[in-house]
Amino acid sequence: MTTMRAALFDRYGPPEVLYEGRLPVPVPKPGEVLVKVHATSVNGGELAGRAGRVRLVTGRRFPQRTGIDFTGEVAEVTPGVRGPAVGDRVWGVLGRTMGSAAEYLAIRPDRIARAPRTVSLTEAASLPAGGTTGLTALKAHAGLRPGERLLVRGAAGGVGSVAVQLGKALGAHVTAVAGPRLLDFVKELGADEAYSYTEYGPGDLGPFDVIMDTAGTDHRLWRRRLAPGGRMVAISFDLDHIPSSLGYLLASTVHGKGRVRFFSGDPRTALLRELTGYVDSGALRPVVDTVRPLAGLADAHRALESGGVRGKHVIQVAEETAA
Repeated sequence: MTTMRAALFDRYGPPEVLYEGRLPVPVPKPGEVLVKVHATSVNGGELAGRAGRVRLVTGRRFPQRTGIDFTGEVAEVTPGVRGPAVGDRVWGVLGRTMGSAAEYLAIRPDRIARAPRTVSLTEAASLPAGGTTGLTALKAHAGLRPGERLLVRGAAGGVGSVAVQLGKALGAHVTAVAGPRLLDFVKELGADEAYSYTEYGPGDLGPFDVIMDTAGTDHRLWRRRLAPGGRMVAISFDLDHIPSSLGYLLASTVHGKGRVRFFSGDPRTALLRELTGYVDSGALRPVVDTVRPLAGLADAHRALESGGVRGKHVIQVAEETAA
């Protein structure tokens, strides 16, 4: 049996529970492709999953895996698959499961697309999850229009750094809220204004036509900063107060002024292709904080938990071959 390296954990806990183990190389089913993974990124949901904060969803069967997005190269195509060919450079997002932090994965072709030509696969790995989330939030859920006032909370992170760039590409006036040492960084990404969350609260800013919230806290207070007809999109909830935070988000989707849109992304090929276009056109650039090997995944989790991230922590699984 051929095996591969993969990131695993045998119990919930701190980053130290992660280790590099071995699993059988997946055999793609009819209608799937096998992808040789080059890189993946670390996302906030993976930290919560590893720590057991959403164990009602993730369950108690171990070992468990991690990683939701990836870049790589198509290694095998099964009969019936149209489009992808062996050797294609691709990227994608697994959807509701995890396991991209591994050397290979089997996946349906409607969950992948050609990766951007203008950046490396390692750089591109910082974008599939955050990029598709940002596009869905600002275009599909908020309907952001040119000239509108956009506020991005958590503007230096994996999703926030994308939202700032996309907001400018869509013609909005972008206000960023980030850590005090990251204000120049988010301005470099295109923010028109940048404020430290340690000095400015909801009452100090606004009003805004669209609020993009990646932080997951104080939704009630920030919602009040919406202008008439404003829209707020939240991609996270308060993990320290899950019932009340989720309850407020659900109630606010149907009650009150300034409806809050809350969603969990499940991107397919069309959205990934759109994201590729933004990158290859120069409107969106990858923002990589660090690059570590698969064995360094615990360090990446620890770094993300400590805060102050600029973009994404990327895990390079394999060396990139020439395009």
